[in-house]
Amino acid sequence: MSARPFASGMISFGLVTIPMKLYSTGESAAGIQFNMLHKKCRSRLKQQYVCPVDNEVVGREDIVKGYEYSKGQYVLFTEEELKALVPEPTNAVEITEFVPLEQVDPIYYEKSYYIGPDKGGDKPYRLLAEAMKQTNRAALARYVARGKDQFVLLRPFGEGLIMQQLRYSDELRPFSEVPVGAAEVKEPELKLAIQLIEQIATEEFHPETYEDTQRMQVRSLIDRKVQGEEITAAPAPEPKAQVIDLMAALKASLAAAKPQQSAEPVSIADRKPAKRSARAAAEPVAINDEAPKKKSSKR
Repeated sequence: MSARPFASGMISFGLVTIPMKLYSTGESAAGIQFNMLHKKCRSRLKQQYVCPVDNEVVGREDIVKGYEYSKGQYVLFTEEELKALVPEPTNAVEITEFVPLEQVDPIYYEKSYYIGPDKGGDKPYRLLAEAMKQTNRAALARYVARGKDQFVLLRPFGEGLIMQQLRYSDELRPFSEVPVGAAEVKEPELKLAIQLIEQIATEEFHPETYEDTQRMQVRSLIDRKVQGEEITAAPAPEPKAQVIDLMAALKASLAAAKPQQSAEPVSIADRKPAKRSARAAAEPVAINDEAPKKKSSKR
């Protein structure tokens, strides 16, 4: 079944324009959502806004928007003022520069969208994708749509292109705010840690071997309840003993690690990377011949 686009527009760089369509990268049916119901009659509840001062329900006609510039102090905006701040949608992805893909840290990635060519755009679309693939570069661009001025990145993906919505730099919290205490890493500990990494390392990324076990359990529980089955909660697992000695923990991990290729999907909770094959151990294997090769070790 072909994917359905949710938006269309143009990609422009220089004097070249490419008609394009945007597609979701995720399956909306995969998520499980619960509704809020009245326990007494099981009717679906409606959301209301209540004023805690007047203790009354406030209708939409009596709601105004305000920004809290200091504790308990608000500056108010009318709907007309807010609408004037919304940029006019152009639905044009305007490329401003091309950068090495490895220079863009994944921490900037926020959302992903597939890009496909629209009518008449097949040749320039493939030309742009192939040119970026061979130069190992991605395109930084501006995209005004849905009332937002978005910062995006276009990169080769499979046989085409993917668009990553990026965070602006001032939206990222610096890592310097994360408290990290001083600690000495001893050489024997480092060697054991590296040995453990190499023992369970693999040269390929296979996300299909992992699955969301918790979501599957919830789906199974829903199906059983729909069938009228009585549900008994399973006992909580016993907490694992904490290993205080770091060297002992590393040695125990090495002894317990059995790098075996698993044919069954692995749960997210207790996933274990598959071992690399003899061929993979002898020579590096590309993740995807069609995808750009990442040279940086930065993650």
